[in-house]
Amino acid sequence: MQLITPPFKGENKGHYSAGVISHGTLYVSGQLSIDPDTREVCKGDIKDHARLALNNVDRVLREAGCRRSDVVFCRVYTPDVKYWGPINEVYSEFFGDHKPGRVIVSTTELHFGCLVEIEAIAEVPNH
Repeated sequence: MQLITPPFKGENKGHYSAGVISHGTLYVSGQLSIDPDTREVCKGDIKDHARLALNNVDRVLREAGCRRSDVVFCRVYTPDVKYWGPINEVYSEFFGDHKPGRVIVSTTELHFGCLVEIEAIAEVPNH
């Protein structure tokens, strides 16, 4: 296993790695709608939360040498199904024509009061 640790400036006290490469596959741990440098939760609307979580996923992808088009599956968590539409809109802007598999899971409250958490699985190029 190869651990992927982007240069996030904020201290994460959780017992996990932001990303792990195993057998040519990158597993991106759940990325919340929190700024990993300042540890501040997004103060915007649901679309801003979705963008921040996706940008955090993107930072892990880049650190592992992956592109958005290498993502094969995402799991999106949100505390209310009413957010599905706005999340889907931001998600489609993020991925463009690329359409990885996905599930959006309605949960109870997320950590720190975030409105979005996203995990991803990607193929690592040339691995």
